[in-house]
Amino acid sequence: MRQRVPAPLTGRSAPPSALETTGQEPPGDTARPRLRRPPDLLRPDLLFSWLPLLLGIGLWLYALPRIGFRSMGDYGLLDRLPAAFYLSLLVLTCGFLLSLRRAGTAPWWPAAYCVGLLFALKAAPAVLYDSVRYPWASKHDAVINQLLLNGELRPNAALSGNMSAYDQWPGFFSLNAALVRTFGVESAAAYLNWAPIVLGLLVMPVLVLIYRTFTEDWRLVWTAVWIFQAANWVGQDYLAPQGFAYVLHLTVLAVVLRHFVRPGSAGRLRDRTCLDPVAAPVPPPTGVRQRAVCIAILAPLIAAINASHQLTPVMLCVSLLALTLTRRYRNYGLLVVAGLLMLIWDLTMGRPLFVETLGTLRDSIGELMQNSRAGYAGQLTGPGPELAGRANVVMVLAVAALAGIAVLTRRRLTRSALPLLLVSAAPVPMFAVNDYGGEMLFRVYLFALPGAAFFAAAALVPAVVGARRPQTRAGTVRRRTAAVALPLALTALVAGFMPSYYGKEKMYYTPPAETAMVTRTIDRAPQGTLILATTGSFPQALHRYDRLEHWFFAEQELPENEKMLKDPAGYLARGIARGTKAYVILTRTQDIYTAGEGLLPPGGFAALRSRLSASSLFKVVEEQPYGVVLEYRPGGPRGSRSGGITR
Repeated sequence: MRQRVPAPLTGRSAPPSALETTGQEPPGDTARPRLRRPPDLLRPDLLFSWLPLLLGIGLWLYALPRIGFRSMGDYGLLDRLPAAFYLSLLVLTCGFLLSLRRAGTAPWWPAAYCVGLLFALKAAPAVLYDSVRYPWASKHDAVINQLLLNGELRPNAALSGNMSAYDQWPGFFSLNAALVRTFGVESAAAYLNWAPIVLGLLVMPVLVLIYRTFTEDWRLVWTAVWIFQAANWVGQDYLAPQGFAYVLHLTVLAVVLRHFVRPGSAGRLRDRTCLDPVAAPVPPPTGVRQRAVCIAILAPLIAAINASHQLTPVMLCVSLLALTLTRRYRNYGLLVVAGLLMLIWDLTMGRPLFVETLGTLRDSIGELMQNSRAGYAGQLTGPGPELAGRANVVMVLAVAALAGIAVLTRRRLTRSALPLLLVSAAPVPMFAVNDYGGEMLFRVYLFALPGAAFFAAAALVPAVVGARRPQTRAGTVRRRTAAVALPLALTALVAGFMPSYYGKEKMYYTPPAETAMVTRTIDRAPQGTLILATTGSFPQALHRYDRLEHWFFAEQELPENEKMLKDPAGYLARGIARGTKAYVILTRTQDIYTAGEGLLPPGGFAALRSRLSASSLFKVVEEQPYGVVLEYRPGGPRGSRSGGITR
């Protein structure tokens, strides 16, 4: 009988047999006792990777049903969120910091925490609200419904309520009309509140591609993604053309940064000794033929941007122009294609608004202070809006300061990541061109944020020192400083996000009863009826927008509104054309919005409502705690329309 020969007693063990690798015992041998290892998830390094994530999610789920969103006060959701909600954000931040220690070998853990932060910060309204968040988002639903109902839009029609622009840039709405049909839902309102989560998830891998172009350090990459999530309080990621076009914009830039490097342009940046310890080498160069193929691939994306939004194509062209300032990306082909596609759309489908905008540039160009103002009328009033405004400023300054520190202290990283720095700075000159309806400040910040977040992270995450490089005293000081600054900064940014994003939440939630009242009124209005309201920021304000006229009479400077309040009935009567049927809709959401945005003085909305209700020119046809509807019924000579209707 053949005997088994034991392996020689050397420093290496004999290779396992096939039976041993499958876990089976060899025939004829008695079972040997085995030592059971504890599950891998219980190892200390793994335990601190998944346990904070699980605990943070558990706290968030526990807090969710305890959020008093129906009884919001002056501070919006800030004082209606239970302590468990804030504790969940703190736990997720601590877990993220712990996961960074293993980011080089397990980058999926910080990725999981970034996804968890996105849900924790923005998913509560989507889960809880029984109405559309952001009342003005309902106008996008109205455009989608109109497209589904009629099968077409009318880009050359003069539509009131500033709705013509949506018919001239219909790409986003056509996509959502297809989604509504595909999902079999009644309207886009069924998923509208989930847009920030979906768009946030789509942006995340694009940001990773951009950041990995300039660094090999996964700690820096995921810290930059975290900062982007925490600093993205602008509120442009709801179901709107801007959010959709923004994702496409970043996708185009990611492809350009990775696949448009000119041959022989990197120079010393391909020498590791000249780079920051965590900097990535410049991507491989591409020839003319390869770049032409990439342009052909990107052209449909750029066309989709132009078909969906007015401002994003301009920002894309400005960013591509900034990249041509570097020797690395001095390629004019894509810039020419992007510019031509933008001009073709503006001179065809978007011609009416494009021509109108050109006419206003004479008054706005060079007006830096006017173009950089936030909002289009009054000043924020009330504890919550005022706190939100201050938090917005602090958040912008904090991200800019951190980015500036990195630019000054990590010059080798700045040199290799110069294209990203230029792309971030490129939108800033737009302040000298136009105010974009009082939103240019927010849009410039939004388009500058990806690059700013990268450099802000570089200021907080120290460079990794290689094994052959001795640790200097300055490096030790930087590491110790980062050990304190990183957790403090990330916690502060998450804390600053809350008032920036939720401080004005009382304006954003609308009770379903108010929505139902507005819908009933507009549904029974005959074609050509004039709908009057203080502002268009209330639910269903532009329902059936193609069949009705609209006049949002308080969307003007505060002094003009103060004059209007002296005789609101006479003021409105002078703006209604003879023989026009008109309804005035005044709702709770309008009251909150006009007060918070400073359109009306304190108590102005209540005075407006009571004076119109008491006027003989208007008759109350429906009244409830959430609003009142009045019908215009003049008893004497009627005035002629004075051009007050916003078209």
